[in-house]
Amino acid sequence: FVLINVSYLNVLDSPSLTMGRGITTIFGPSGSGKTAIRKLLNRMISPSTGQLFFNGTELRQTNPVQHRRKVVMLSQNPVMFEGSIGDNLNAPNIFQKRPLLDESLLCSALETVRLGKDPATPVNLLSGGEKQRLALARVILLQPEVYLLDEPSSSLDDASAEAVVETLCLKARKENRPVIMVTHSKAIARKYSDVIITIAGGKSIGQELCSGRDN
Repeated sequence: FVLINVSYLNVLDSPSLTMGRGITTIFGPSGSGKTAIRKLLNRMISPSTGQLFFNGTELRQTNPVQHRRKVVMLSQNPVMFEGSIGDNLNAPNIFQKRPLLDESLLCSALETVRLGKDPATPVNLLSGGEKQRLALARVILLQPEVYLLDEPSSSLDDASAEAVVETLCLKARKENRPVIMVTHSKAIARKYSDVIITIAGGKSIGQELCSGRDN
């Protein structure tokens, strides 16, 4: 992603920013403008002024639905559908009228996120942390070009949050897929990031390299 003099209403006013390969974290307190950046990257909103590019193409020229299939977001409160774990993992295929995934792929994804459950397990029996891991498995099965994490630690205990973030970051590094993580947790930002972009008052006030690249 490349942002050039992007602003959004009175919430965000950012000079040029570049988010490349590796793990990039957008860090800042509540109300700092992190949510606006996340929505801009996922094309849920468009800049009031300025330009936002993804792989060299200005986002206004892209199809929003197709873009979101490339840049897939794991939200802090993931949507769960009625039915089983398997139904939830297959939900994107069901909506897009594609063949259902083989159960072996579902079990492999669950193993990756350390969710030791049978795909037939009803989703309403899962805890909040287990639902977050299930949502992560669903995102992994989509094989996006970019993973976008929205406040992964906000609704989980520290151990669950770290497990979710660590699992995805390790997999993304192995597959050379970029991760952009929006968080207010400085501990998670410093532990897993290659680059931290600090946001305050809707403006980028710093960009630093971190030791997370060695994890």
